[in-house]
Amino acid sequence: MRSRRRPSAPPQAVAVVAAVLALASCGGTDGGGGGGGAESAPPDRAARQAPAWDTDPDSVAAIGDSITRAFDACSVLSDCPEASWATGTDASVSSVALQLLGGDEQAVADHTWNLAETGATVADLPAQASAAMAHDPELVTVLIGANDACADGLDGMTEPADFRAALEETMDIVREASPRTQVYMSSVPDLLRLYTEGTDSTVARAVWRLADICPSMLGGAGTDDAAATERRAAVRERVEEYNAVIEDVCSADDLCRYDGGAVFGFAFTPDHLSEWDWFHPSRTGQAELAALAYEQITAG
Repeated sequence: MRSRRRPSAPPQAVAVVAAVLALASCGGTDGGGGGGGAESAPPDRAARQAPAWDTDPDSVAAIGDSITRAFDACSVLSDCPEASWATGTDASVSSVALQLLGGDEQAVADHTWNLAETGATVADLPAQASAAMAHDPELVTVLIGANDACADGLDGMTEPADFRAALEETMDIVREASPRTQVYMSSVPDLLRLYTEGTDSTVARAVWRLADICPSMLGGAGTDDAAATERRAAVRERVEEYNAVIEDVCSADDLCRYDGGAVFGFAFTPDHLSEWDWFHPSRTGQAELAALAYEQITAG
């Protein structure tokens, strides 16, 4: 006898059965005997809490230029790192490091590193950052940009795009070395303000000329014709562009704090300037830089 074939189920029935089985398999694995449903998706990375800023870091590495080396703060044509706003041990300056480490000079000597270089531009910053990160500091301070604007002429000033590239490379070096190191970035001082404070001094004008200090801004001091005024305005504008870049690059990192333009906006007076060159900060000026930075670093 020929066997009879079992009739196939209608397509609609097959679809219904498949749907029921799928629902059963989802609901039977939640361990609670109810309708488990799909597992919740992992939280979005952007929604995760940003790392908390430590207002009391216990080691500091400083990178930058002659300002951070306290050039001409103690004697003519010399660095004076003990008077540095960032890592100095001079009690009259009360550096960031000295305040953070409770006034202990030995602790400052053991837990701070000043890798800044007189004459440095932003192009030198990545190498300084690499040297700084070898010490695994909890805080890196950055003050750079004056020499990028202090060129022989306007065409010699560092372009903002190049300034950004070097600063971003610096941050990449810091972050690749340590995800937890904090960075404080100072704004570039207002070079036009420094010019205005010293230009009435015959001695200052002579020193600027003979030492060839910041010719793009200080060249032809005392001359206020249209060309000189336009040149100085262009230098100031470039400094403002650098500060915009610093703020932008710093804001992209959760553990970077920008000073909000505090140094650029500070009203330097002759008392704040070196008695030897009327341009670099004196001990009094270094103390003001330290106070501005410490306020930002320790803000809750």
